[in-house]
Amino acid sequence: MSSTDDAGSGSESVQAVRGRLWTAVTSRDEHRAADILIAALENGMGAETILLDLIAPVQSKVGSEWAANRLSVAQEHAASAITERVIAALAHHPSTRTPPTLGRITVACVDQEWHVLPARLLAEVLTLRGWQVDFLGAQVPTPHLIAHLHNNGADAIALSSSIPTRLPTAHAAITACQAIGVPVLAGGAAFGTDGRHARLLGANAWAPDARTAAQLLADGLPRHSPAAGRQQIDDLPHLADQEYTLVARSQPQLVKEVLAQLEDRFPAMAAYSTQQRERTAEDIAHIVEFLGVALYTDDDDLFTDFIIWTAGILTARHVPADSLHPALDILAGRLNDFPRSTRLLNRARFALDDAPLAAGTHPGVPA
Repeated sequence: MSSTDDAGSGSESVQAVRGRLWTAVTSRDEHRAADILIAALENGMGAETILLDLIAPVQSKVGSEWAANRLSVAQEHAASAITERVIAALAHHPSTRTPPTLGRITVACVDQEWHVLPARLLAEVLTLRGWQVDFLGAQVPTPHLIAHLHNNGADAIALSSSIPTRLPTAHAAITACQAIGVPVLAGGAAFGTDGRHARLLGANAWAPDARTAAQLLADGLPRHSPAAGRQQIDDLPHLADQEYTLVARSQPQLVKEVLAQLEDRFPAMAAYSTQQRERTAEDIAHIVEFLGVALYTDDDDLFTDFIIWTAGILTARHVPADSLHPALDILAGRLNDFPRSTRLLNRARFALDDAPLAAGTHPGVPA
């Protein structure tokens, strides 16, 4: 199966088929979506092209349209469900069956990671290319992952995470896999567009997309020394200041304190409905979560980018982005004895003053 399969002679272009697939998916027409893809397959378009050049971009656009408030949460979820089912239909088509000849790969999402599509697409691509794939799906607790590897073996594990707040969990999973001699290929938006967080957390390799991942696995992953006995502090010496631990443990209290003070700082909140207050509490919780993971990775841009993305989301939903300022101010006052937290919050506040507020894609919070 070539990685450059195209639409085939005399058939529709990839772009034309993608447009029809978008219409079917956003119209919640599952049968039409499946028919479009099966027809493309039978007309000569490669299965890998269908997965990576049709399905993946359509689903990415679904996320972008949700962020811009042009698709509701229900529409986004319905589209995602259709995508999962049409992938299954393709996988069961007789023409996509490839005998496994290359070895065994486990593909899994880290614990608490529900964004399963990137991992699913990789699993299907690896199967097409001749690997025996154990696809474990979304949110796999690390002990269960290690038990699976002990019981079944693997030449490597491809570990996926889309949300940066899962990075501490990903770190634990990477270390545990390496400790039993299984190299880790990291992928997904959580690891950064340049893979910096994969390198920071000690993954054997990082891939920005499924085709690159498949090639890296075919070439063989570089192997690190076993990580037995290694602790997070060994990889990330900045954790010695305990700021991450203290902020993570106090998250519920921090959220409560921000909410308690926010109404005085942002008078419009007095008119909020119960649902609006719940969403505000969720937003504050996400802010504290991202502050925590920025402390964990010592990455200022991670927190600043999330705050700017959140401002765009709020603007698209006709909520004043100015509401972020008092929330950040309250957190800064509460954490004024924490030097790295103060630095992160100050940088985000300055960036927020100058940022454009158009909503866009970001490995942020699930819809």
